[in-house]
Amino acid sequence: MIAADPTDSLPDPPMTLVDRFFADRARGLSPVGLGCMSFGGMYGPTDEATSRATLARAVDIGVRFWDTANIYGEGVSEEFIGRFLADHPGSRERVILATKFAITKSADGKRVVDNSASHMREALTASLQRLRTDHVDLYYVHRYDPAVPIEETIAALAEEVKAGRIGAIGLSEVSPDTLRRAVSVHPIAAVQSEYSLWTRTPEFGLIDACAELGALFVAFSPLGRGFFGGLLDDPRTLEPSDFRRANPRFEGVNWQRNRAHLRSYLDLAAAWGVSPAALAVAWTLAKGRHIVPIPGTRTAAHLEDDAHAAAIELTAERLAELERLLPPGFAAGDRYSPSQWLHVERYG
Repeated sequence: MIAADPTDSLPDPPMTLVDRFFADRARGLSPVGLGCMSFGGMYGPTDEATSRATLARAVDIGVRFWDTANIYGEGVSEEFIGRFLADHPGSRERVILATKFAITKSADGKRVVDNSASHMREALTASLQRLRTDHVDLYYVHRYDPAVPIEETIAALAEEVKAGRIGAIGLSEVSPDTLRRAVSVHPIAAVQSEYSLWTRTPEFGLIDACAELGALFVAFSPLGRGFFGGLLDDPRTLEPSDFRRANPRFEGVNWQRNRAHLRSYLDLAAAWGVSPAALAVAWTLAKGRHIVPIPGTRTAAHLEDDAHAAAIELTAERLAELERLLPPGFAAGDRYSPSQWLHVERYG
């Protein structure tokens, strides 16, 4: 008689966030996510009805990787998402919900970064209340605080994973070395960084490190903060509160030089019969199966356009043509102003 294998009666291990993403993709759900910074007014005033229609459409078409943060509008983005989920029963289970902590304000009102365990727990509790949920699927360290060893921060986050308040741990704007240090303590499900045709720094090791270590690489601003959509003629017309008003790439001579490159890009997209926005997102998808672009938008029409990127097949020849037109380093101006570089790790 053959003895029964005692493992036969054990339940299957729970699906990790990374496994869930790839399983969703295999089921035909969109590999394109949604960046939710704009819902906090970071790109000008928002309209509640229009924004709600955008989230409803995201649920309908399978755009389920939603990425927000506690500082987007000082909690406004989280509150808006929380209201939407509460008003649409069953939608929470259809969403991979991510938020972040670390950037906060000091007593004198200045932006600072705090990776301490006590601040993390306080910030998490507040985010869960605003999101009206008992857990988030992914919780990011928004910026790395050199005053707190990353190992200590990850160990504290691992306790929240065990407690069930977060499903997985993520990092944002870190170097490959910091990622490796973090993984030595606990698995990291995702690393977020700006990545687009005009921001190529993650190619200096971070994208490859994510693939090696089993983490998703979450590409924010794949449209270059709207640049590759081709709809902005003059940044001076932007709302005073718009994040781009202080961004070097949208200022003066830098803007004029970047706009000159954009004309050729728009012509290429038209020749290929695709929208410029979808083409920019499709380029990020073509750079790695583990890459999750999260373009931000406040309208359902733009959301559908961005999501259409998954249907665009870029051959090796077309990728090469696109990258000859817009080679690494073509963009004039830095991707952040000096104040916006707060604790972003530089590498490469």
